[in-house]
Amino acid sequence: MNRQNDQGHTGEGEAITRVRTPNKKEREVLGTVISMLGASRVVVRCIDGVTRMCRIRGKMKKRVWVREGDVVIVVPWEIQDEKGDVVWRYTGPQVSWLERKGFLKNA
Repeated sequence: MNRQNDQGHTGEGEAITRVRTPNKKEREVLGTVISMLGASRVVVRCIDGVTRMCRIRGKMKKRVWVREGDVVIVVPWEIQDEKGDVVWRYTGPQVSWLERKGFLKNA
């Protein structure tokens, strides 16, 4: 019998994680936070090879803490490709899932 206990683990020792993947139709790109600039601005090295200065959206600013080394989803700006918005931050188990599935091969 394969039941979940309180921590969300199955009997086999594998954690169940739901992971949001980047949507190509909305121009979302995976990236890693390189440095914090202050005033809700960060520098992100994206998988497509571009280093972007990104801002943390107001919706995320109060709820999610973004630190150096975090894996995030960035939406590049239409006008300036070297700038963008951070729309999602991944947790540790989600990052390991992305690495296993091959999403973070170039990061």
